[in-house]
Amino acid sequence: MLEKALKGSIKYYGWMVALLGVIGVGVLCYLWQLSFGLGITGMSRDVSWGFYIAQFTFLVGVAASAVMVVLPYYLHNYKAFGRITILGEFIAVAAVTMCVLFIFVDLGQPMRILNVLLYPTPNSVLFWDMIVLNVYLLLNIVIGWKVLEAERNNVPPAAWLKPLIYLSIPWAVSIHTVTAFLYCGLPGRGFWLTAILAPRFLSSAFCAGPALLILLCLFIRKFTKFDPGKEQIMSLSKIVAYAICINVFFILCEVFVVFYSRIPEHMDHMKYLFVGLHGHGVYVPWMWASMALMGLSIILLVTPACRKNEGVLAVACVFVFVGTWIDKGLGMISGGFVPNPLHHVTEYVPTIPELLISLGIWATGLLILSALYKIAITIKEELHA
Repeated sequence: MLEKALKGSIKYYGWMVALLGVIGVGVLCYLWQLSFGLGITGMSRDVSWGFYIAQFTFLVGVAASAVMVVLPYYLHNYKAFGRITILGEFIAVAAVTMCVLFIFVDLGQPMRILNVLLYPTPNSVLFWDMIVLNVYLLLNIVIGWKVLEAERNNVPPAAWLKPLIYLSIPWAVSIHTVTAFLYCGLPGRGFWLTAILAPRFLSSAFCAGPALLILLCLFIRKFTKFDPGKEQIMSLSKIVAYAICINVFFILCEVFVVFYSRIPEHMDHMKYLFVGLHGHGVYVPWMWASMALMGLSIILLVTPACRKNEGVLAVACVFVFVGTWIDKGLGMISGGFVPNPLHHVTEYVPTIPELLISLGIWATGLLILSALYKIAITIKEELHA
């Protein structure tokens, strides 16, 4: 089936070449970082995790969101999702690949990643994060590929796949739960020191991932001969509507606890993000934009007339994806490190090389996703023909 990814229109080849160009720029910047060190990034002594880890955190959620189509189809026998389950699983493959790459570039010396394997420390959450991510990647590659192969051959999937499919459902929840534990297990960071962090991560994941899948389904319907289905898109839109409402509710719960308890250590992080602290507030407009986008998306998604209009739905999904990306892929890390435990403010702003390396990794994920979707859609077009 791999040969299907190598055949396509001029536009398809142009898109893939453009992605390869962005990847090339990212690789050159990474070679500079490898030679010079992490000094080319905006990170410092006070902010030791930056844009790379922020993207990792967001993309783990996008990967975990595949469970929102796998669970209804395989566990609750919702046959309509059979047309798009493979699309969700391939999003997970691309997202986890990007997660691994962001961890890789965040290490000053990439060979240090071998220490996790050579000197395993089961009492470390980071060790378990490596386990759950790599197993989840393997599960989605095997399940997605074998199910697609069975569909092409018009035969039922192999019986041994069923246990793997059932295992992948709780495993999807585990990858983002373990990621949340990386943060809320650090007692010196008041912004992350909350038991609701894992549910908050999951709620944002279950709205951002399906929102991306809706946008991809609308794109596929318009530019290919395969129709993912209106019922499927509408069902996903309801999932996004509920999840974004829960996500915003969790954020408001955090705001209440922080400002009602009036614990200075906890208040300073929230103040820095939303109103600024000690004259510093580079993320204030970003965070208010995030809240505005998520608020507008709720209005559009909970209104049936708006949700059923595919043009409005697409706009709402963009709002959801961008809003949650700002909140979790930008503010979550910076908000935890600024101010530091001594209440000193050392602001963090990603540098141009840092952004270019990140764009290169996003382009790698899009390249993988485009190739996998090309294979899947070509097979589905042939079957429906």
